Amino acid sequence: MESVEKRFLRYVSYETTSDEMSETCPSTANQKVLAAAIVEEMKSMGIADAHMDENGYVYGTVPGDESLPTIGLIAHMDTAPDASGANIKARIVEFNGGDILLNEEKGIYLRERDYASLSHNKGKHLIVTDGTTLLGADDKAGVAEILTAAEILLREGGKHATLKIGFTPDEEIGRGADRFDVKGFGADYAYTADGGTVGEIEYENFNAASACVTFHGLNIHPGSAKDKMVNSQYIAMEYQSLLPAAQKPEYTDGHEGFIHLTDMQGEVENSRLRYIIRDHDMAKFQEKKRLMAAIADFLNDKYGAGTVEIQLRDSYFNMREKIEPCMEIVERAKNAMRQAGMDPREVPVRGGTDGARLSFEGLPCPNLCTGGENYHGRFEYIPVEDMHQCVRMLVNILRMV
Repeated sequence: MESVEKRFLRYVSYETTSDEMSETCPSTANQKVLAAAIVEEMKSMGIADAHMDENGYVYGTVPGDESLPTIGLIAHMDTAPDASGANIKARIVEFNGGDILLNEEKGIYLRERDYASLSHNKGKHLIVTDGTTLLGADDKAGVAEILTAAEILLREGGKHATLKIGFTPDEEIGRGADRFDVKGFGADYAYTADGGTVGEIEYENFNAASACVTFHGLNIHPGSAKDKMVNSQYIAMEYQSLLPAAQKPEYTDGHEGFIHLTDMQGEVENSRLRYIIRDHDMAKFQEKKRLMAAIADFLNDKYGAGTVEIQLRDSYFNMREKIEPCMEIVERAKNAMRQAGMDPREVPVRGGTDGARLSFEGLPCPNLCTGGENYHGRFEYIPVEDMHQCVRMLVNILRMV
């Protein structure tokens, strides 16, 4: 039987960065390459119905006791576009404190003073990068842990719930649940294995939206531009300056929401700002969107109709209202964590998971830890020991009667 860490190291060798600008599903072709390899692996384990659909979603079943609930485990195969996911050079290091040299040539260190989580992982074996790419523990760790748990059930047998496996593309760009076959999946409820620190369980998340704000100007030769030129870049900067400074992500934590400028493009004639909008509280979430639209109206009054265009699109909503009526599934996960030696902690998701959307589509789906730290960046890492603990948690969830 292959260890969870070896399985994970194999998965991160596949580049599967998703692309928000793509209109295909999956958004990048390499996601299907990994999906096809996973299907073959599942079949070799004995998962007879393992398959990938035309959109790159992977499904499979480990049959169990029909008197028990049918439980789904879900993870995503793509990695975030925030940092490179190509040519990942992952390795395992024994950590006994201090700084970890990731890249001697470039002088890149994973420093204990910068990442407090390191202090809790002394004596463990950490899977790290070379400091030039992300690692991909978000969420290939979830994929590896689910399949390792499935293999344990297949090899050891015994009484357990039927397991439905689902692996999605494009979660990192908010599309993971877009074409998920909830009805065909056939689970009574599910869990996403897409969290971080060991012991964390999440069933409330941000309400989320995106905004694309476009600014139109008029380009005139600068030598004769007086009273004629309208520089769209200045209007874009003015728009940003009118947003609440305290509602940037670097000034918020816990349940506090934010408006985050993710990227910008500009020239004199046309500029564009792209944002994500987040808040756990629905009223505050709606107010953030209203404010952004009101600023656009203000600038149109100032510079002329059509100068500013704003497109707002809701992405997902807080799944808490869908989980609270069935809190027994949260308690089941907590008990499984305790049996695996974890201390369960309920934490709000400062982000989103496929489970948020799926919960609103009739599949209650809290989010479980996978053990990873520092997601979406070059200093991402995951302790091997924590991955093994998460596998035990998943097996426990399925074996509870």
